Amino acid sequence: MDTSSYGSSRVAVQRAGWLAVLVAGWVLALCGGGWAAEQTGSAAAPVKIAVLGDSLTAGFGLPLEATFPVRLAQALKAKGLAVEVIDAGVSGDTASGGRDRLDWSVPEGTEAVIVELGANDALRGLDPAVTRAALEAILVRLKARNISVLLCGMLAPRNLGPDYGARFDAIYLELAQRFGVALYPFFLEGVAADSVLNQRDGLHPTAAGVEAIVARILPRAEDLVAEALRRRG
Repeated sequence: MDTSSYGSSRVAVQRAGWLAVLVAGWVLALCGGGWAAEQTGSAAAPVKIAVLGDSLTAGFGLPLEATFPVRLAQALKAKGLAVEVIDAGVSGDTASGGRDRLDWSVPEGTEAVIVELGANDALRGLDPAVTRAALEAILVRLKARNISVLLCGMLAPRNLGPDYGARFDAIYLELAQRFGVALYPFFLEGVAADSVLNQRDGLHPTAAGVEAIVARILPRAEDLVAEALRRRG
C-alpha cells in the first residue's frame, strides 16, 4: 500500500492510534443493511452504487440516517448527481465473506461499487494472501460485469510483525494498479484514533466521524459516478 499520503504528523498520529487499537484486539461487531437511499435530481436514471463493506460502512452503533451510505447519497445529491446508494455492508465480514455474497449483495443493474473490506482480516491476523485472493476475485467479477469500482484500503496491526504489515498494506495499491480501478488508500483517513470521531470502542466512527469520511471520499465518489455514466455510453 502506498503510505506516502500519511506523511504529515497528524496523519501519523491517527495511523499510530488506529494500529494501537488493532493491537488491543477489538473485533468489529455485526450489523448489516439492505436499504437504499435514492436521489432523483435529474431526468436520467440514477447511477446505482453498492457499498460492499463491513461495520465501518454498515453503520455499527449508528441510526440509519447517520450511516455512510445514507450520508454519501445525500452528499452526492448536494452535488447535483442522481444516485441510488445501496448498503451492502455486513459487520464483521472479511474479504472472503464479501466475495462469497457478492452476487446477492451487488444486484443486477448496479453500475458502481465501493469496496471496503479487509479490516476484519487484519484484526484476525488472517493470511494476507487469503485477503488478496478474495479481493482479487471480487474485482475480477465486478470487472466482468462492467461495474466501476472504488477500492478502499485498510492498514494491518503491527503486533503481527513487519512482514505481515508489509504484505497486507501492499494489497490495495497493487490490486488497484493491476485492475485499473480507483483507490482511496485508507478508509479511516482523518478519523482513526480521534476520540471525538469514534465511538467508545475506538474503532467505529460516530456520526461526526462518518461525516468526516464522506467529506474526504466525496471527490473520489464523484469520479466514480462520472465513470459509471461514461460506461453507459
